[in-house]
Amino acid sequence: MAIKTHRPVTPGQRGMTTQDLSAITTKRPVKSLLATRKQQAGRNNRGVITSRRRGGGAKRHYRVMNWNLPEGFKATVEHIEYDPTRSARIARLKESTGKYHYIVAPKGLKQGATVCAGQDAPIELANRLPLKNIPTGTIIYSVEMIPGNGAQMVRSAGAMAQLAAKDEGYVQVKLPSGEVRRVHEDAQAHIGAVGNEQHQNVKLGKAGRSRHMSRRPKVRGVVMNPVDHPHGGGEARGKGYKAPTTPWGQKTLGYKTRARNKVTNKFIVRSRHAGKRK
Repeated sequence: MAIKTHRPVTPGQRGMTTQDLSAITTKRPVKSLLATRKQQAGRNNRGVITSRRRGGGAKRHYRVMNWNLPEGFKATVEHIEYDPTRSARIARLKESTGKYHYIVAPKGLKQGATVCAGQDAPIELANRLPLKNIPTGTIIYSVEMIPGNGAQMVRSAGAMAQLAAKDEGYVQVKLPSGEVRRVHEDAQAHIGAVGNEQHQNVKLGKAGRSRHMSRRPKVRGVVMNPVDHPHGGGEARGKGYKAPTTPWGQKTLGYKTRARNKVTNKFIVRSRHAGKRK
């Protein structure tokens, strides 16, 4: 995927780039796989803000994805579609019975290709099969954390993981963050890497495009009052002697927040922080 630039006929277009949608083969999604999702504006079920700076934006319909294709599944790629709720492209699959499914589209997937799932599925692009049946060193995506729970890892644009090793009922998967994690060998994954790899290089160019994506403005803590942020207050710019913290006083910039006794710690072979400068 390439990045498109624009003639700066307006100030907002001077530093703006957009995605090249030439790989999109249709503008009409399957209505039966659309769902209405209420705008939460960063609030939980009690109305408390749990994710700041969220709200507004364009109305969007959620595409119902199939994260767990059944055994013996076989379908044809009918279209490659744009999904407004995720960074990756999605592929519309059609079974011989006429039933439709949506999956995350890997890089290189074309119309007319066949996607299979199951123990005996061939090691080909976009096919889904258990990790124990995938050769070591294969690039994978949409990886399950727990067998049967559906894909939970490696789903965003340009992401890819690598099956590094197999050992005693588990496999070691190297994730995009650099973390090496043990996953049960019966967990499933798709073959390939997620497409739309240039997504991270798109420049919004103007504040309005952020608002369209439900992102509200961010204000630095040092320009707030002391009652609003630990960095606030003072006659000069800067936080002075104060260590960088969140608005609630939690230390940041290197402070480890993961629980030492977390149950899933035993599955991490190599931390994503390993090798970084101390």
